[in-house]
Amino acid sequence: MRGLIWIGVLILGVVMVLSMVTFTVDGTNQAVVVRMGEPVRVVKEPGLHLKLPFPVETVHKFDRRLLEYDSAPAQIYTKDKKNLIVDNYARWRIVVPLAFLRTVRTEAGALSRLDDIVYAVLREELGRHTLSEVVAKNRELIMRTVTQKCDWAAEKLGIEVVDVRIKRADLPRENERYVFDRMRAERHKMANQYRSEGEEMALKIRAQTDLEKRRILAEAYRKAEEIKGEGDAEASRIYAEAYKEDPEFYAFIRSLQAYDAVMDSSTVLVLPPEGPFLRYLRR
Repeated sequence: MRGLIWIGVLILGVVMVLSMVTFTVDGTNQAVVVRMGEPVRVVKEPGLHLKLPFPVETVHKFDRRLLEYDSAPAQIYTKDKKNLIVDNYARWRIVVPLAFLRTVRTEAGALSRLDDIVYAVLREELGRHTLSEVVAKNRELIMRTVTQKCDWAAEKLGIEVVDVRIKRADLPRENERYVFDRMRAERHKMANQYRSEGEEMALKIRAQTDLEKRRILAEAYRKAEEIKGEGDAEASRIYAEAYKEDPEFYAFIRSLQAYDAVMDSSTVLVLPPEGPFLRYLRR
């Protein structure tokens, strides 16, 4: 019985000694080994690792997963002097545990520093843009710039800022009516501008169409006159040839054409019977 007790004590002692000189790291964390208050090494590989017994060496473990920071709503002014109540959040992680330990030491300290960094960058960046750009036009571009600047500022803390987003951006109640009226007026102005540009374009198209129409009609008239002139010339040529071959027959044909041109059932002519105009009717 006494032997079993000694075996139990021995096993307990071995476990206590091992716990004093070993530590474990899994896939979700990383560790910094500190010897007499001075960091000596960083351990990121999962598994069982050795260290000197406490208090010679101590181990500080830090989460290596993606962490979240959620800020309290804060007031920020835009470029056009509009007051916004901005509620934002960020995703971040510890990438340099040694720098993290030396600067902020804990996640609570990191959140406090991140709160200052994110608010300062948001205030600076949103102050460069108008309200409409912040809430609609350039929001994605603005937030990418904010994320990049926050990441640069947090680098010395051993932190990587992965993403910064605005959850809500509300107007104070006293500003809502004024801002909405102004946005409505801007939209109305843009609509009138587009309508005016459309009407101007329609006038240009109609003017070009009328010009093309006149050009086509003028070309058709010119072509018709050319054809008519060619026909008259051909008729004159035929008449000239007919006159050369038989002047009397030519005179007869021309007289018939004259009769047809000036006489119909209602025409009354008073001419002397011996006149040259009726000489072919007397035969």
